[in-house]
Amino acid sequence: MTCRKHLLSPSSSSSSSSSFTRRPGVLLLVLAAALSLGGCKRSGNETSAAAEPAVAYGGSMQRKSARLEAAAPPSAATAADQAQGAPLQQRFLAVRQELNVEVPPEQLADAWGKVRDLCGTLQCELLSSSLLRETPQQPGNAMLEMRVAPADVDRLLGGLAGVAKVVSQNTTSEDKTAEVIDVEARIRNRIEFRDSLRLMLRDTVTKRTMADLLAIQRTLSDTQAELDAIATQRKVLEQQTSKQHIQVQFTPARTLVQGGRSYNPMMRALREAGSVLAESVGALITFLAAVLPWLLLVGLPLAWLVRLLWRRRRTKAA
Repeated sequence: MTCRKHLLSPSSSSSSSSSFTRRPGVLLLVLAAALSLGGCKRSGNETSAAAEPAVAYGGSMQRKSARLEAAAPPSAATAADQAQGAPLQQRFLAVRQELNVEVPPEQLADAWGKVRDLCGTLQCELLSSSLLRETPQQPGNAMLEMRVAPADVDRLLGGLAGVAKVVSQNTTSEDKTAEVIDVEARIRNRIEFRDSLRLMLRDTVTKRTMADLLAIQRTLSDTQAELDAIATQRKVLEQQTSKQHIQVQFTPARTLVQGGRSYNPMMRALREAGSVLAESVGALITFLAAVLPWLLLVGLPLAWLVRLLWRRRRTKAA
């Protein structure tokens, strides 16, 4: 812009026109001025052309930076927020309850049967049951072992409290979460491996020998057997964690007060005198049965020999 103003000033134009009419060398000055003017325009055009690529490059760099920022991983705060919003891992607990209840001796079988029938009306699986009725030689007892769904545990315990008195109750819980996660991961891995082996057997493009096919088939059989064993283990874990294991022990109640009077050991001894006498007579009969053969075989000859010696001694003394 400076050189352009200098060339277009009035003083320079008037001097150039006068010089142009007076000297032939003025033509050279005019040509030099024209060349310098063209050089200024050309330098200005080059400057603007150089500025345009710089602006374009700057815009492309801004767009690239925006894309990288958008594709960048979330910050630690964002990741923490997502982790807090994620659902908690499900826990698998194996709950076991052991109860000891007392019932009157004459109601033992009835109470045991009612609880067993109540289990049949609930989401309850009866594992084992036993009943021993009371006899003169031993008291009665009964036992029930069940798996009950958590939703029906309260109903079962309520029915049990209606027919018996709960003396003790012990509840234990075992966390099976890690074991369940491990088994499920092994099942997924074995399924993927089995499917890949099946794809290899169905592949007709790859050339394989008979030995290769037999090896794949044998590996597939072993993998399927392992998968079945792991699936069985998962079912056992599901049974342990989906239902509560409840064991109920029935025992006859012992009454310490009878007929409004305190417990008396003498009265008890009189009531049990008959059974004690019968046991003593039985023990005596057993003793005689064991000793009588030896008395016949050894006692009689020994008594005859003693009597013979005593007679000889008495004869000598006379």
